[in-house]
Amino acid sequence: MNPTSPLRHAFGGRAVRIPALAVLAALIVAGTAACGGSGTTSPGTARSTRTVSPEPALTRSASSTPRTQQEFAASVAAAAERDRQKAAKQLEGVRGQGNAVKDVSVTGLPVEKSEQFRSALVRVTNRTDKVAFYAVKVEFADSSGKVLDSVVLGFADVPPGRTVGQHANSRKAAGVKTFPRIVQAERG
Repeated sequence: MNPTSPLRHAFGGRAVRIPALAVLAALIVAGTAACGGSGTTSPGTARSTRTVSPEPALTRSASSTPRTQQEFAASVAAAAERDRQKAAKQLEGVRGQGNAVKDVSVTGLPVEKSEQFRSALVRVTNRTDKVAFYAVKVEFADSSGKVLDSVVLGFADVPPGRTVGQHANSRKAAGVKTFPRIVQAERG
């Protein structure tokens, strides 16, 4: 014989089925009633709750969640733009080619007709014994020598004796066979 549940005994042996939705609704109503009536003038804040530090969204701590891919990309883009602006400012006062032209090389990358920008790989070798900042100006010229675009790059914190590289990209020279060349390079 099957054991009889206490609910079945309470209702004279008849099976009672309480839909899960009704139970959930009852729990929500009970929970809402328990939370209401706190008498605070600040919505959503209990009387005993006090904020003693900035909101977590405003500051990052060591235990916060890792940055998203978009946040990381935005951070890298912002750092590259700061370096570019610093390099442009540094090159404003340079007469001639600058003091680091021999430390810089450029290589044009293959052209495809469908490309959205023209790219060249720029390499900087720090031949000094100290960490240095390099400002480099690259021009993209066509086969007749006409300059289609110029791009300024900043190479921050280049270690002594090391070679680092960046791509110089031009939308103005897209789809055209160009010859990139270093116009100025200054070590700061």
